[in-house]
Amino acid sequence: MPTNVTPEYKKAEEAFRQAREPKDRLECLKVMLRTIPKHKGTEHLQSDIKTRIKQLTEELAGPKKGGRARGPSHVVRREGAAQLCMIGPPNAGKSSLHVRLTGSRSDIGPYPYTTHLPVPGMLPFEDIHFQLVDLPPVSGEFMEPWLVNTLQHADGILLIIDVADPECLEQVPTVLERLAEKKIYLRSSWPGLESDAPAIPEDHDDPFRLDLPTLLIANKSDLDPDPDEVKVLEELLGLRFPALTVSAQTGAGLDEIGPFLFRALEVVRVYTKSPGKPADTDRPFTARRGNTVLDVAKLVHKDIARDLKFARMWGDDVYDGQQVGHDHLVADGDLVELHV
Repeated sequence: MPTNVTPEYKKAEEAFRQAREPKDRLECLKVMLRTIPKHKGTEHLQSDIKTRIKQLTEELAGPKKGGRARGPSHVVRREGAAQLCMIGPPNAGKSSLHVRLTGSRSDIGPYPYTTHLPVPGMLPFEDIHFQLVDLPPVSGEFMEPWLVNTLQHADGILLIIDVADPECLEQVPTVLERLAEKKIYLRSSWPGLESDAPAIPEDHDDPFRLDLPTLLIANKSDLDPDPDEVKVLEELLGLRFPALTVSAQTGAGLDEIGPFLFRALEVVRVYTKSPGKPADTDRPFTARRGNTVLDVAKLVHKDIARDLKFARMWGDDVYDGQQVGHDHLVADGDLVELHV
């Protein structure tokens, strides 16, 4: 962050880091540009802010009515319990995995760069879903320029590699380097997992740095069934990502992805009921460990959150129908009755 900035700029920058929706991020950027000190030391950052404002404005505007079209949107609206983006080198089998996991219609072919646009799909896990976004491959020769905007909304990365391809020893560092050029860093630490990974560097003078927890998925294990291959690969590359060995062809290992994401992201399922009515136990709201009753109310509706007086709860940590306040922490499986 530049020195001698106003409290308003600091507040806008922090809000930008927390914002998930493109519209909210755009508003924060406009405030940042308006309040940032205008001197030589901030010229580069001012330029970066203006570029991102332009990109987000175009994404939100969508195709033009009449005249030359802008082309398809590359920002995928977040749905489900979390959004995970699938990144990898060419021919790693990302699209085949996406189809197998979500039932999507991703293009699949025995040649690189089959995927040209972000393709969302939903991975079911028990009574919730995770959104998986299949993205074009990243290589030393090419990376889609819009990839940065698409990744802004992700909760994590699935780094897909072909474990049977010896070239992955060169491909993985290339993917990491290309992303780092755009200030996107893949990290081994997840909120719900113990990790001995080094702490994320505190270079938050750059508000556009993006650190994303990453799961390494070693695909095509049917072609190289050695269970120690991934461990050897990570040692050679100096990586410490949590890893799963899977096969899009046979389905082996795919049932481990959902439980991993649920645990690693500390997902909390909260069921709701209206006063005097039966509980809705079919479609829970998904929060995170550390979220409160007020956070759940915001998920239900902003007006309910605004007018919330108290809640009654049923769960392991409360007695049935216990009255709680806005700041009561929710746990997985809680039933909440909101009173306004």
